[in-house]
Amino acid sequence: MGFAPGRCVEETEHAHPVTLKRPGRVCTLILNGELYNAKELGRELKADTDRNEELFLLAYMQYGPEFVKKINGVFGAVIWDETKKILFLFRDRIGAKPMFYTQKKETLFFASAIGSLFQYPGVDPVLDENGLCEIFALGPARTPGNGVFRDIYEVLPGHYLSFADGILKDHCYWNVKSQPHEDSREETVEKTAWLLEDSIKRQMESEETISTFLSGGVDSSLVTAVCADALREKGERLQTFSFDFEGNRQYFQANAFQPSQDRPWVEQMAAYCGSEHRYLECSNEKLAEYLYKAVDARCLPCMADVESSMLYFCSQVSQYSKAALTGECADEIFGGYPWFHKKEAFETDGFPWSADQSVRQSLLQEKWIRKLPMKEYAGEAYEKAVRETPCCTEDSSVEKRRREIAYLNLKWFMATLLDRMERTSTWCGLSARVPIADYRIIEYVWNVPWSVKCEDGIPKALLRRAGKGKVPDEVLWRKKSPYPKTYNPQYEALLADRLREEVLQDTSAPIRAFLDRKKAERFLNSPKDYGKPWYGQLMAGPQMIAYVLQINYWMKKYQIQIKL
Repeated sequence: MGFAPGRCVEETEHAHPVTLKRPGRVCTLILNGELYNAKELGRELKADTDRNEELFLLAYMQYGPEFVKKINGVFGAVIWDETKKILFLFRDRIGAKPMFYTQKKETLFFASAIGSLFQYPGVDPVLDENGLCEIFALGPARTPGNGVFRDIYEVLPGHYLSFADGILKDHCYWNVKSQPHEDSREETVEKTAWLLEDSIKRQMESEETISTFLSGGVDSSLVTAVCADALREKGERLQTFSFDFEGNRQYFQANAFQPSQDRPWVEQMAAYCGSEHRYLECSNEKLAEYLYKAVDARCLPCMADVESSMLYFCSQVSQYSKAALTGECADEIFGGYPWFHKKEAFETDGFPWSADQSVRQSLLQEKWIRKLPMKEYAGEAYEKAVRETPCCTEDSSVEKRRREIAYLNLKWFMATLLDRMERTSTWCGLSARVPIADYRIIEYVWNVPWSVKCEDGIPKALLRRAGKGKVPDEVLWRKKSPYPKTYNPQYEALLADRLREEVLQDTSAPIRAFLDRKKAERFLNSPKDYGKPWYGQLMAGPQMIAYVLQINYWMKKYQIQIKL
C-alpha cells in the first residue's frame, strides 16, 4: 500500500499509510479525501485526535465496514485489517474521489488513477469491443463501474469492496430512496436553505485559504455569498475567480444553451460580496495546449476543451488559493438542465444529453459502424439505469419519468462532471469542493415534488427560493447559462490544422485505424453548428475535433492494444 500526496499537501504532512494498533487489533489506512463531519465523529468516538485519517480508521475499528454510513465527506479509501486479513476499498456516496481496480487470479490491484494500474506486470492497456463502445458511443461519459480498459473497473459511488481469500465482494451502502415528501412548500424551502448553508460552511473548514469559483449564476453566487458572509464575520475577505476565453466578447453567439455572457453578473456579485476578484482568461493556444494535459490528468479522453479549459483555470487559481468551493451539481440535483423541462426528454429513449448517435459516428469508417454495436450498447446502458431508478408505488407515469431523468443525471451526467472537477483540480494541487452535492441535500431534494422543485416551470426554483436574501434578486432569477466555452473561430481553425497534421497526414496515428479520412476532411471544411451539441450543452463541432485529437493522443500515450 502506498500513497503519493497531492501537490497541495506537504509530503511530511498527513503521512501515509496510517497504522493504528489496539489490543488484539492492527489496521492500516490510505485515505484520499476529506471529512466534513470530523468534529462530530471525533466526539462520538471520544477520540483525542482531529486528524481525518485517524478518525476514519478509528471509526472502522469501532463499527466495522458499515461505519462508512457515518461519514460525511468525499473519499477514496483503502483499509487493510491485518487482524482479520481482509482488505476494504471505500468510495464516497457521490463518487467525487476515484478508485479503480483490477483482479488477476487471487491478487487485487487498486489505484486512484487508471494509469497507475499499468505499472503492475500483466495489467495491460487493452480495449475490447465494450471499451471501444465506451469511447465512441458514450464518451466522455462512462458506464458506472466501468474503467473503459479491459478488466479494469471502478468502485461504484456509495459502495465498498471487501477482498479476502482471493474473493472480491461488492457492498452498496448508499443510494437515493423514494418516499412521499411530507414537508410543506415553506418547510421545504426552509430546510433546503439550512442544508445548503450547513454544507457550505462545513466545506469551508480547511487549513488552506478558501476561495470560490464565481460565474454569476445562482449556484456559484449562492455558495460565494455564504462564504463571503462567514469570512466577513472573522474579519477576512473572500477570494473569487471567474473564467472566460480570449475573444469571446467579440465572437459570442447567444443560443438556447448559452443565452448570455457571465461578465456583467460576475461584476455585480463580486461587488455585492466585496470579494477580492480575479478575472481569468484562456487563450486559444493554451486551450489547445491543455487538451492533452487533460487526458494525462484523467487517463482517458474527456470533455475536450470543456475540460482542458477547467484544467488551465485550476492551474491559475492554485497560484492564489489551494481550496475552492464551486457551484457544481446544482443542475443535476435541482432540475436545471433543459432536458428536465423539454417534452422531448420524456419521449426520447436514450440519454437526453446525448440522444443523437449519428453525430458520434459521422467520422468513423463504415466497417466500424457495422462492427461495433454502438447504438445497442448505449441503449442497454440507458435501459439499465432506468430500471434501477427507485420509484414510489404512488408515483404517476409522469412522476416516474421525472425520477428516471433525475436518476440518469445523478448517476451519469453528474459523475462525468465530478470526474472533470476532481481530476483537473487535483492535477493542479487545488482542492475543489462541491457543497451542493452533499448527500443530505441529494436525499432530501430527491423526494421534493416537481411542483415545488421547479415551481411555475422555473428551473431550480427551489434552490432560488432557498437563496432568497443571500444574493440579489436579479442574480437569483437569472436564466441559466452553463460553464463558458470559446466561440472564437481561430480556435476551431487551430484544431482543424492540428487534426490534419497529427492525424490525417500522419500514417502512424492510432486513431487512423478508425477514422474515415474523407469524412474527416468534409467535416473540417463544413460550417459547424454551435447550437446543437452532441454531448451535454457545450460539446458541438469544434469539441468533436478536440475529442478525436484526445483519443489519438491517449491511444498513442498508453500504446493501447485493440483486442476484439
